[in-house]
Amino acid sequence: MNLGAGTECVPVTDPAGELLQPRATPSWLLIHSPIPLHLRQTRPGHLTSAFAHMPVLGRDPENAFGGYGLIFPVSEWVRQGLLQHGLPAWREPLYGVADLPETSADGRIMQRSRYAWDRRKGRDRLLEILEPLHERLRPHPMFERRPGLTLGIVSRLTPIKQFPLMFSILAPILARHPRVNLEIFGSGGYASVRDLDTALAPCAGQVRFWGLQSDVGSIYRQLDFLLTGLPEKEALGLNIIEAQACGTPVLAVDAPPFTETILPGRTGHFFRDPRNDGGADFERLLQELISRPEKMNPQLETTHLGRFSFAAFVERLKPVVAEIESRLG
Repeated sequence: MNLGAGTECVPVTDPAGELLQPRATPSWLLIHSPIPLHLRQTRPGHLTSAFAHMPVLGRDPENAFGGYGLIFPVSEWVRQGLLQHGLPAWREPLYGVADLPETSADGRIMQRSRYAWDRRKGRDRLLEILEPLHERLRPHPMFERRPGLTLGIVSRLTPIKQFPLMFSILAPILARHPRVNLEIFGSGGYASVRDLDTALAPCAGQVRFWGLQSDVGSIYRQLDFLLTGLPEKEALGLNIIEAQACGTPVLAVDAPPFTETILPGRTGHFFRDPRNDGGADFERLLQELISRPEKMNPQLETTHLGRFSFAAFVERLKPVVAEIESRLG
């Protein structure tokens, strides 16, 4: 971040011990993960700040973001939520970078477990012990595209995505279009996977789970479209940026934060929130895509993709550094 000569960057491994230590020189504490509220208070000559990786919506604003002297939002959607609660949000979103790992030589994707066990729960700890036996006994096929239109989910299967709710509406629509395939790359807790299975029951024959994968670049390039979850609990949607960088267009609800990262008709398509129209607009779009199989190439939209490049991220950080230097003198 080019903080200047004499700046020392110190990783904090024990917030409770290290943050309460008196410091003779000005310090800037930058937080990615939640820490106790009493440790966040900015003291004279020091600045405590945080990245807002999640929107305020549905959270206690004070517990989530109180006590920070400055908060850096990852999208304008997150920023507006911070401002609505009187929180000290930075003047522009930092967004993110499509920093994809190297694609494997053959691009082969093997099916893995779809579970990410939560070790805080006794049930999950027990199932985590039993799962390796089950995994040894079941087949692990390699991914191959099936005939038809291929939609993909490339995401952790977490509650903020609201996949079970979305597919409780969309699964019957998918079932009416049997040549549409849904490929799910990601893992989640037992309850998340169970609820998603239940929601997808009407179109179960069109759905395959592939588990958590590292070579996401190879995945995106084998999809016709990336499909997002529901919007309001999302902060940004890094998978949207990644998919577009790989040339894969996106299907998403017409709402922020997705409206910040997709160019409609050029890098993806929007559809109305299925909770408002029972999925009618999604089905209209699906029928259009089935009848018109040629797809757009987001990689041609260099100006749009440039907003999410590393160079653009560096430019957004320059005024941050100037602000910090001004505050700390």
